[in-house]
Amino acid sequence: MLNVLKTLDRIVVRIVHPILVVVGLMVAVLLVVGIVSRAFLGAPIFGLEEIMLLAIMWFYMLGASLASRDRSHLTADFVGVMTSNPRVIRGAALLSTAISLGVAMMFVWWAWSLLSFGLSRGQSTPVFGIPWWVSQSSLFVASILFVIYLTRDLVLEITGKAIKPGDPSAEVE
Repeated sequence: MLNVLKTLDRIVVRIVHPILVVVGLMVAVLLVVGIVSRAFLGAPIFGLEEIMLLAIMWFYMLGASLASRDRSHLTADFVGVMTSNPRVIRGAALLSTAISLGVAMMFVWWAWSLLSFGLSRGQSTPVFGIPWWVSQSSLFVASILFVIYLTRDLVLEITGKAIKPGDPSAEVE
């Protein structure tokens, strides 16, 4: 199972990293263009916010997925401060990962419900007519990635090979 997760991880990283770079640069450029057009030219660009909203949704969700991969997301791990007992620390980490996995599975269900609702309604943005499901799908994709990485983390916690938070390699040996 770990080999399957490792292969999926490599594929996801090769796809997501370039997308994040391109989308991040695009958002920065669009933001500057929007500011310049309003502040200096006195004429806002019609529909710019729609494109930025879609790009930011994907940027944020894919970035959160990579943070989950590297275990560099925000945590409030106070167990290590309260005790130095490795069994207690490992037990707390295992419990935390299991709860996070359960929540991520609920997030998949919620994101799918939102996406299927968007697909059934056929709603679109007012200026360009971009379907709302384009941005809603970012939540669904990210939630699936969260489940994949939390499953990996749970297996590693159980086997005693847990990845340290913020580990840039974040690969299973």
